[in-house]
Amino acid sequence: MEHILTLARRNFDERAEHDLPAVSHKRVPAAGPGPLPGSPGIAIGPARHLSSPTVEVETGDTDSGSMDSVRTDSVEAVDPAGQWRRLVEAIATVRREIEHVRVLTLRDAGPDEAGIFDAHLTLMADSEMLADVKTRISAGRSASAAWAACLSQVEQEWAQLPDPYLRQRAQDVHAVGQQVLAALTGATMQRTWGEGILVARDLTPAEAAALDPCVVKGVVLAFGSPGSHSAILARAKDIPLVVAAGRAVLAIPDGATIVIDGGTGELHVDPAAAVLDAFVKRAGEIDERRARDLALAQEPAVSRDSVTVAVAANLGSVADARSALAAGADGAGLVRTEFLFQGRSSAPALAEQLAQYAAICGALPDRRVTLRTLDVGGDKPLAYLPMPHEQNPFLGVRGIRLSLERRDLLREQLDAICQTAGRFPVSVMFPMVSSLAELLQARQVLAEAAGPAGPPPGLRVGMMIEVPGAALKIESFLPHVDFVSIGTNDLTQYTLAAERGNAGVAAIWDALDPAVLALVHRVCTAASGRVDVAVCGEAASDELAIPILLGLGVREFSVSPSAVPRVKARSASSISTGAVTCHGRRCR
Repeated sequence: MEHILTLARRNFDERAEHDLPAVSHKRVPAAGPGPLPGSPGIAIGPARHLSSPTVEVETGDTDSGSMDSVRTDSVEAVDPAGQWRRLVEAIATVRREIEHVRVLTLRDAGPDEAGIFDAHLTLMADSEMLADVKTRISAGRSASAAWAACLSQVEQEWAQLPDPYLRQRAQDVHAVGQQVLAALTGATMQRTWGEGILVARDLTPAEAAALDPCVVKGVVLAFGSPGSHSAILARAKDIPLVVAAGRAVLAIPDGATIVIDGGTGELHVDPAAAVLDAFVKRAGEIDERRARDLALAQEPAVSRDSVTVAVAANLGSVADARSALAAGADGAGLVRTEFLFQGRSSAPALAEQLAQYAAICGALPDRRVTLRTLDVGGDKPLAYLPMPHEQNPFLGVRGIRLSLERRDLLREQLDAICQTAGRFPVSVMFPMVSSLAELLQARQVLAEAAGPAGPPPGLRVGMMIEVPGAALKIESFLPHVDFVSIGTNDLTQYTLAAERGNAGVAAIWDALDPAVLALVHRVCTAASGRVDVAVCGEAASDELAIPILLGLGVREFSVSPSAVPRVKARSASSISTGAVTCHGRRCR
């Protein structure tokens, strides 16, 4: 500490601020915590604002509500049956559009990202809402006026809910409402933009999914958060993104030069020549490093103090597995098996599960694949598994809690996993475990699924550490598992009481907060020499976090396939033993 204080008094031997070149002659002031990093990478180009046609609507009265900026041309309805038929046809059209976007997103980004659109599809099938619209039409309103009034009311109700996650779902209501109104009036909702840096208030999931990386070099959002749907989709497309930049960015002139660093949140408008040259140089260095990291990715990651670090991939499809192999992944640290269960009217049969698990394992020959059991419920519902409304779905029946309520689904899935483990090196991992009783019950179902012979000898059993309580009582779990995997996304939001998709607390949500690191340190210390510890949350691909996590005792990272080369390189350049002593804020 004395050495650190001495360095601090010397400004860490860096030049004084007045000796440094000017950062920018025009920086955008932000109201609030932003700008914040949303998706890593440097982008330079002209500002391009969203544009879309305005649709005028006559609702016929003053209390009918409206869908924000979307208004529709319509006269009072004279044929309720005809107006209802128009609405049903418009909803069917939009359903087809959303299902098409969902399929493309599933292919390009994975099941978690594609699941964003499930809420949109569910909303359009809501019987109470449709009954309300039909009542308004029967009272003489046009289809567009009735739809706009009803959806405006629903949007306002969701926006006023106390739970922050549910409040954000008002955005889903707004997005769906606009699409159906456009279909009713024949207007196009396709927003257009030129090549450059897209500047917008926010993006709907459908808009983010439609971004073309060849045209959109980067994105700046006035609002949003790093955990928002648009940020998730931008990262999946490798498009640099800055969020929560403030309303001022909406006034940036179209065509003005913008420079962003989506990894740090830096944002410059019409930068000075020296700043522009510096960012061009940094972008070139990033490209060179990516090529270098990829060339070495097939080699093991060995730290500077000779400790081998496993870098696996998070997968949601067979295509992901192929990408992971090409990127040099040492295996699959997390297979989100819910991709088989979502977006359908019934659960997948045993044969289908077997085929998919075998295909993923076959795409990663001689590498261990960790299959996480079904992680749905609460905020991720299944259409064929009705659940009561929950005030706070993140604290409700989800993960292993739901699986233990529906043991038939869990038993069949574990049967498929056991059969797959008889042919490939496979691990099984239980999500959202918060008590020893849950783990023991899950292991009992595993024993039942395996039959009299028991689970295959090569099957390893693990659990996720996502709940602070599980981290604090880690010793009670260790005799019953072969490994643990820390899910830093949920662990962080539960520890800091900050939902990761909520723009209002985006600056609080930090996986490197000392409280979160203290829990990671607690797990690693207890598990040392007994079971392996992995990290599969977003912190695993954070270059600042990697050496800290290694120093705390983590020996495996599981990241998106595209991040594998970079994480391997960062692990190899770090010291993994004795690098961090975690005592309060000295963890940082």
